[in-house]
This record gives sequence, structure tokens and C-alpha cells, in this order.
Amino acid sequence: MVLYNVRANLNETFAALADPTRRAILARLACGEAAVMELAKPFRISQPAVSKHLKVLERAGLIVRSRKAQSRPCRLRAGPLKEVADWAERYRRYWEQGFERLDAYLGKLQRLEKAHARKSTK
Repeated sequence: MVLYNVRANLNETFAALADPTRRAILARLACGEAAVMELAKPFRISQPAVSKHLKVLERAGLIVRSRKAQSRPCRLRAGPLKEVADWAERYRRYWEQGFERLDAYLGKLQRLEKAHARKSTK
């Protein structure tokens, strides 16, 4: 059951991260909390469109919105990003092994090339 919940959370997180506007919003929130209007400034989209992006991020658990007087500042919640990092980490060793095999193969080719060059100059 826990594995299913992790997968469901990852699906929501990846879906939220799939949009470049949402990734840019998260990058901004990594610097500290911000109000919706401040988050909307760099984009050529309406404030309601930014609010829709924020709802997606909130549903995915990537942000939290609070209430301060008339403002609704948003704050980053990095927990789901750690889940993504942990998931990707499982594949890091696979890629490292592939690079190690490639490095060994290139080393073998270089040794063969040097041996061939020495034979040619004799």
C-alpha cells in the first residue's frame, strides 16, 4: 500500500513539474515565500492562470499557501522533490555503471590505437 502511495505522489509531482511555468514558480519560491501577484509578474499570463498553476502545485504538495491579512503568500514544500530525487537516485548506479563500461572500452581502444601506431612506425 505504501508503494502505491509513493507512486501516486510521484505521478502528481511529475505532472506538476511537467510545466515550465510551474517549475519557474518553484524556482522563485526556493528563494522564499511570495504573494500570488509577485509570482505572476515574470509571466505573460493572467493572474487567474497563475492561480491555476498554484492550485496544481498545491495539490501535488509542492507549495503551501497561507493567509496574511489580505495576502495569500505561497511557500515551497520540498518534500515531494526529495521523493523525486530518491526515485531518480535508484537509477544513478545504472548510469554510472554504463559510463564505467564506456570508459573501460574507450581505454581499450586507446591502448589498441597506440599499439597499432607503434607497429606502423617500425
